[in-house]
Amino acid sequence: MKKVKSTAAIILGNALFALAVAAFVIPNGILMGGITGVGIVIHKLFGFDTALFVLIVNAVLMFIGLFILGKKFFFSTVVSSIIYPLFLKLFQSLPLFQKKLTDDNLLAAVFAGVLLGAAIGLLMRQGSSSGGTDIIGLIVNKYTHVGVAVIVWAADITVIGFQALTSSSEALLLGIITIVIESYVLDKVMVLGKAQLQVFVISKKYEEIRSAVLNDLNIGATMTSIETGLKGEKQMGVMCIIHKRSLYSLTELINSIDNEAFVTVTKVKEVRGQGFSTERKTK
Repeated sequence: MKKVKSTAAIILGNALFALAVAAFVIPNGILMGGITGVGIVIHKLFGFDTALFVLIVNAVLMFIGLFILGKKFFFSTVVSSIIYPLFLKLFQSLPLFQKKLTDDNLLAAVFAGVLLGAAIGLLMRQGSSSGGTDIIGLIVNKYTHVGVAVIVWAADITVIGFQALTSSSEALLLGIITIVIESYVLDKVMVLGKAQLQVFVISKKYEEIRSAVLNDLNIGATMTSIETGLKGEKQMGVMCIIHKRSLYSLTELINSIDNEAFVTVTKVKEVRGQGFSTERKTK
């Protein structure tokens, strides 16, 4: 079931990526990085089909990666490298996308950013990508040890720069808007369903709070040794990782025991371990 879910997420991610390109990026002339951006430029200059160009380049890069990075890399990227251009070709052939969905280029840039961010987020959560410049980044990283993200960003900026030479300043600005929104949505999708709250409590009644948290709310707790700043008194702090819906109940419980307790609430992007990524063990 885990493999089925992972495969479904990879397919959906590639479908959303292709949809963004076919529905908004190409029709509205929005600048885009990566191999897709190169394919768009090649299509404008020579009329060569963008989807076919992406498929050919991805296939070449995949086999280069097979010899340089090994079989594990090959099998982890083969699905996306083939499925994405096929989805792109499919969407481009649909009558719905033969013309612009909207004449408002700003609206198109926003939707493109949202779809691209969601697509890349889904793929990254499964340890996959849509191929292209990611493969180049991994190959260059192996020999130069320069960060993959740096290489990919440099490649994307270079591609967008070449597109800007033959495009309007408005297209460049729309491309920047798309990238900003894409990055924001990507970050949100990556932590979707994984973010929790960390509550840290400092109180002289820490034993009562610990007992109530464990027994009344059935929430796990971790005790940490602390020292107060003013008087240098040794005591214990209570730390809990909770779901957002449990925050009200926890803070009300703490106030009922010690309404002068010092409480901090921090958002945690991801939590792993018992009670979250694995089943919680109880006595």
